[in-house]
Amino acid sequence: MLHPIIMAGGSGTRFWPASRRQTPKQMLSLVPGGTMIAQTVERLGDLAPPERCLVVTNERLVDGIRELLPQLPASAVVGEPAKRDTAPCIGLAALLVTKVAGDADAIMAVMPADHVITPVDAFQTAIRQAVDLIESNPQAIVTYGIKPTYPAEIFGYIHRDVPMSLSTSEEIAPSYHVKEFREKPNAATAEDYVESGEYYWNSGIFVWRASTILEALAEHQPQMLAHLEKIADAWGTDQQQEVFEREFTAIEGISIDYAVMEHATDVVVIEAPFEWDDLGGWQSLSRRLGTDDDGNTIVGKHLGLDTTGTIVRSSDDHLIVTLGLEDCIVVHTPDATLVANKHHEESIRKIVKELESKAMDEHL
Repeated sequence: MLHPIIMAGGSGTRFWPASRRQTPKQMLSLVPGGTMIAQTVERLGDLAPPERCLVVTNERLVDGIRELLPQLPASAVVGEPAKRDTAPCIGLAALLVTKVAGDADAIMAVMPADHVITPVDAFQTAIRQAVDLIESNPQAIVTYGIKPTYPAEIFGYIHRDVPMSLSTSEEIAPSYHVKEFREKPNAATAEDYVESGEYYWNSGIFVWRASTILEALAEHQPQMLAHLEKIADAWGTDQQQEVFEREFTAIEGISIDYAVMEHATDVVVIEAPFEWDDLGGWQSLSRRLGTDDDGNTIVGKHLGLDTTGTIVRSSDDHLIVTLGLEDCIVVHTPDATLVANKHHEESIRKIVKELESKAMDEHL
């Protein structure tokens, strides 16, 4: 059976001051359609019933996410006691669906909680295609490659190999064996990737059997798996939380890319038949919401004079007036306002670190 696994533990610091510790990016309504995490769950449609969905997040976000996802049972939202990257998150989910839920043949569709994907029916068709591939090749790991529209430096890339299957059916997307995964490139390398026609953006969405991932962790991360198995063994008992905190905190954090994917040999990439965007920072709003005649992207109440190439986001009925601004980001919240050169967007993370160092927790 298919078990959707939603990873929702990110902090979204590049969306400060809207993104905060208690309401990070995945809990915000950045594009039309509701919060990012609610859209992720709704996108699943009838791929799986609510009781087979699992959301893994930070323990401090559990209550808030449960409120945003009333269609899921409370037990579907699991809060990690410490941030340990994606491999422990996915390994724990694999054990929960196999040992705790009792589905030894579980197929997991693992996805982040903060992506924009349209149209929904194309996404669902692509997930079903991956499930079919795995049912015919149980050891396969399936991911989705996004055909690049420009030489992006902010995404990882997938280098495709020979075709696995090509269909003339409009409902089946072409799939390829994967030659290798590439980290975020510099500008020149990204241009080479796009010009070759052999590279995709890495969507970060995976479909695989839970047993395949557990076998990979047993081979490459045995200590991690040992900690996770102790957690699964205690699940549902009076010792669950105590064991969870002790064993999960003891794990050395590592991403699924380094823990599993760089060692995997049977990987298939499906050319995504859907539109995809990983909202990495404020400039991504221009991609999703468009711009006016002056190149501005405006969300909220705004009066602009001689303002070009600027992103403005206001909360409530607060008016933002800009005069003579070019290529800026202006974000207003009830207790903090950001004004920045949009070409320094990556440095917004430094603001969060500076606030932490000054113990200004009320703004984090």
